[in-house]
Amino acid sequence: MLETVAIWGKMVTSIMLIWAMYSQYIPRHIRSHLEIYFYKLLGWLSFYVHIKFTEHIDEGLKRSENYDAIRNYLSTNTAARAQRLKANESKNSKSLVLSMDDHEEVEDVFNGVKVKWYSNVKVTQTQSNYGRNNSYERRFFTLTFHRRHRGMIIDTYITHVLREGKAIGVRNRERKLYTNNSSSEWYPWMSGKWSNVPFHHPATFETLAMDPEKKERIKKDLVKFSKGKDYYKKVGKAWKRGYLLFGPPGTGKSTMISAIANFLDYDVYDLELTTVKDNSELKKLLLETQGKSIVVIEDIDCSLDLTGQRKTKKEEDGEEEKDKKKEKKDKEEDEKKSKVTLSGLLNSIDGLWSACSDEKIIIFTTNFVDKLDPALIRRGRMDNHIEMSYCRFEAFKVLAKNYLEIESHELYGEIERLLEETDMSPADVAETLMPKSDEEDADVCIKRLVKTVEEEKEKAKKLAEEEEKSKAEKEEKRKKNKEEEADNKKTEEDEKKV
Repeated sequence: MLETVAIWGKMVTSIMLIWAMYSQYIPRHIRSHLEIYFYKLLGWLSFYVHIKFTEHIDEGLKRSENYDAIRNYLSTNTAARAQRLKANESKNSKSLVLSMDDHEEVEDVFNGVKVKWYSNVKVTQTQSNYGRNNSYERRFFTLTFHRRHRGMIIDTYITHVLREGKAIGVRNRERKLYTNNSSSEWYPWMSGKWSNVPFHHPATFETLAMDPEKKERIKKDLVKFSKGKDYYKKVGKAWKRGYLLFGPPGTGKSTMISAIANFLDYDVYDLELTTVKDNSELKKLLLETQGKSIVVIEDIDCSLDLTGQRKTKKEEDGEEEKDKKKEKKDKEEDEKKSKVTLSGLLNSIDGLWSACSDEKIIIFTTNFVDKLDPALIRRGRMDNHIEMSYCRFEAFKVLAKNYLEIESHELYGEIERLLEETDMSPADVAETLMPKSDEEDADVCIKRLVKTVEEEKEKAKKLAEEEEKSKAEKEEKRKKNKEEEADNKKTEEDEKKV
């Protein structure tokens, strides 16, 4: 026994010595050629086929959906047979989620055929221009099987694994709310391109203050979209849909987004354009978004000056020579400003790049739809324009049921009349209906709403009267100026005749 151990020890030592000499004295380009022929020799001698599935594709720009599907499949079907596991916490699960650890091997059986899966990680060291060493981890799975089963594995087994893995991922995934990070944080050891928190917003279409018929039309449109993969492919369009939510502040645009996300069970990517450096960075961000998601750009009219050519606003002080320190500061501030253009945004959401991932909804919100460029909101980009209007009686009934748990009251008739005559946002109505203490009941809240709406109606009336008065004064002043100009002109003509 001891002799056998000694022999093996000598063999390992010899192999390590030979490898060290090979790595040190054989030039890299020669080693590359030798390794090519070495792997070819192994291929001729081996009876096994190896298929590699990498974590990222397209030069690391995009995470591989197939890799995630394989990881889900192995975690569910083979994790119990692995020797080393990784324990990942999930806030949607009462227990730990187990997956294969790095450099671990498991077996799987399909239709009587045994295959092996290997979980590998390769660490690459690079040096930046500033002399700092950066470390990148590249993970991949390797599938190994006997070559006589090649046809069945490639045609049937891999399809089975990907289909089951994707289904498991949909069932077990934790829906999240994402926000984009600054490009200075786009490193593996930091947050990456997106940070996220669990998405637990409680809004639903049932609690949304809106006309029931309008809500039903929106829900049908969403259902049609979610089932439209084959239809979109048939008509030659990317499987995405754009929604424009517009209306005054407090009319429920953000609540509508949450209701859509909960209705479709989608993730939400809250894209803050002002932190995006340029058009290229915007494309990279959108490439990192997954399917079954909503990309949201709120207050699109305020996010950026979306024009074809951006101009920097500078104060004109009339001096010929500016202070160098101020120039440097202005230059630094200008470099920090986003260079995303209207053309870049349009290309990202509706150009060739828009087809890089399926089943995605893009939502713009704005308080002032007239300020937006027509090219940005045309049909085909923003397919469905949804006006979020002031609270009317049908929307009020939804709020009353949500906040007070009542469906009728003796003052409902009065409220209906007042709301039809007064513009009041659903947010203001909801705040008025909400009980402010344990002593307040539904009757108190309803009466307070009547009083509040009457006050708003009176304010609106006074404001309209003041505007009318101001308009009349301006018109009178305009007429007076016009008459004075006519008199002055006549006087000048009379003087010329004399």
